[in-house]
Amino acid sequence: MTTSFPFTQTSIQVSDSLHYYRHSGEFRLESGEVLNDIQIAYQTFGELNSDKSNVVWVCHALTANADPTQWWPGLIGYNYLINPEEHFIVCANILGACSGTTGPRDFDPKTGERYLSNFPNITIRDQVKAHMLLRKHLEIERIHLAMGGSTGGQQILEWAIEEPIFDKLFVIASSAQSSPWGKAIRAAQRMAIEADQSFYSNSANGGKKGMEAARAMALLSYRTPNTFNQSQKDDNEALDNYKAESYQRYQGLKLSHRFDAHSYYVLGKAMDTHNVGRGRGGVQKALATIEAETLIIGIEGDILFPLEDQQTIAEHLPNSTFKIIQSDYGHDGFLIETQKISEILKPFLSNESN
Repeated sequence: MTTSFPFTQTSIQVSDSLHYYRHSGEFRLESGEVLNDIQIAYQTFGELNSDKSNVVWVCHALTANADPTQWWPGLIGYNYLINPEEHFIVCANILGACSGTTGPRDFDPKTGERYLSNFPNITIRDQVKAHMLLRKHLEIERIHLAMGGSTGGQQILEWAIEEPIFDKLFVIASSAQSSPWGKAIRAAQRMAIEADQSFYSNSANGGKKGMEAARAMALLSYRTPNTFNQSQKDDNEALDNYKAESYQRYQGLKLSHRFDAHSYYVLGKAMDTHNVGRGRGGVQKALATIEAETLIIGIEGDILFPLEDQQTIAEHLPNSTFKIIQSDYGHDGFLIETQKISEILKPFLSNESN
């Protein structure tokens, strides 16, 4: 059963596992456009301690959701480094996504119709603004650790500049500014979605076939040639039905069963906007304002967020540690190499030399 609680200007609904915070009124985007009555889906794990000093806020990447125990196993969850026995863990589905937070599949209160391809362009800063609303609603004044990889790391950097409320930050496989290379990869994915004419229909499921192709493109930037060459080898006599093609088609279909093409489109464009230096005098000046102790990890072989992206962050943060891990999985290593990550993150959290 869902229970509603009245609040001034806002309301919250609580279900068994996923919570919904609704902010009544206008939510003005960086572009100047407005969303009305946005909803933020979030989950919490563990309990807040007496002095509220054990908050860990997790920011998720592109197609994830508000349950980091589901998509970051080995690092977050019971019996792992970030666990509900010690920490009060918060994770919110990002603005524009499709797992409970306001996104393209939702209905525009002004028109009564789904936004779909009319959903406004959003930025990483808009997503962070939504996090800030939720933080205030939860009455969290300080966050001990904020952590995230890929676009989750982008959110954390933006947030740390906007609000100096963090003791520690952990950013992996991310950047301070989206590169032309990354923008080109995501543009190609959007072209695939645009080629699917159902994307422009009134169907909530429009664009699925285009997203399948887009996901197949994305995987080439998430992994490495060695990953495919080792795992998708064919019989020497094969003339068709190659394992690599089968794998790509399967991964595209798999995403289409759980994700929305319009959200995929919107979130990719949001990543393109990422630039912590915009309106702040440049990347270097913006990063220099971050006060929190920060651990940055780069992944050898990550072609989507190469090591120089993390080096740039580390060079301009006043209080940072930069580490590199080896992984055959490329960018996806931030989700897979949890043991290596934990070995670096643990002494950072306990203030030990690493």
